[in-house]
Amino acid sequence: MSDLSEFDRGDHAFTAGTVKGRRTEPMYSGALSFMRRLYSHDLSGVDVAITGIPFDLATSHRPGARLGPQAIRRASANLAWAPHFPSGVSVFEDLAVIDYGDLVFDPGRPHEIPALIEAHAAKILAAGASMVSLGGDHFVSHPLLKAHAVVHGPVALVHFDAHSDSWVDDADRIDHGTMFYHAVNDGLIDPACSIQIGLRTYNPDNHGYTIVDAPWVHSHGPQAVIERVKATVGDRKAYLSFDIDGLDPAFAPGTGTPVVGGLSTAQAVEILRGLATINWIGMDLVEVAPPYDVSDITALAAATLVFEYLCLCARRQA
Repeated sequence: MSDLSEFDRGDHAFTAGTVKGRRTEPMYSGALSFMRRLYSHDLSGVDVAITGIPFDLATSHRPGARLGPQAIRRASANLAWAPHFPSGVSVFEDLAVIDYGDLVFDPGRPHEIPALIEAHAAKILAAGASMVSLGGDHFVSHPLLKAHAVVHGPVALVHFDAHSDSWVDDADRIDHGTMFYHAVNDGLIDPACSIQIGLRTYNPDNHGYTIVDAPWVHSHGPQAVIERVKATVGDRKAYLSFDIDGLDPAFAPGTGTPVVGGLSTAQAVEILRGLATINWIGMDLVEVAPPYDVSDITALAAATLVFEYLCLCARRQA
């Protein structure tokens, strides 16, 4: 009997012999790493480490985002079989990507968790890899930005969300609606070159961010948003934070604080595809809450947005 082919072996999250190359495996079977990437803590030669942060203790409405990383990985199996559309880029031929697994912490000690998240990110960044974090609620962006600022200095923030997440509050509170207020005060973000897209809840203070709210996106279209992002960010190092509730609940019902009138998945994807010239240094995708999802459409949207970001990284790497 001949040797088993790579397809026949399956479970590429554990059996893959390399961190590069596209994995062909049935969507409905196998170990569910992100897009069939090798599960590994070996960061040697790795360009991007995907990692999950299953934390939702900072939510102000419906919990469940701790289950987001698992759901996004499951949905990503639907995307792993083909090159990127429409570019034809075979992302994982050009980009060495692993699934680093999830950060593990004790939920009974919530005030220890921010430091653990920061240390988790710092370890990945110190090895020379960039990271994509799967959340988890949006609070995780604050400790992640702390780790990135140590390496890169203050960064430009490109933020998709229904909410500004820059409401004023005490620095010692763990909250998913105040991170981008504290990040400015902590010198992690330069608001003058940062932009928030898709907002549709009221905040009387923009804290220096450029705001492109959801009605503006609908009336002007994705291409105009792309130009606003490029003009705002320029050549600064940029961090992408995508709260899935930036999408309308019709496209992303599985989230803790849905707000109607948001972006469509098609709009968000078109905007991201137009940002290949931005100097990206990291990404988080947050607030996927599977208990409220329908047929995994929220998780699939999240996995697709991460794939689009990886395509941008691959195009810069090639």
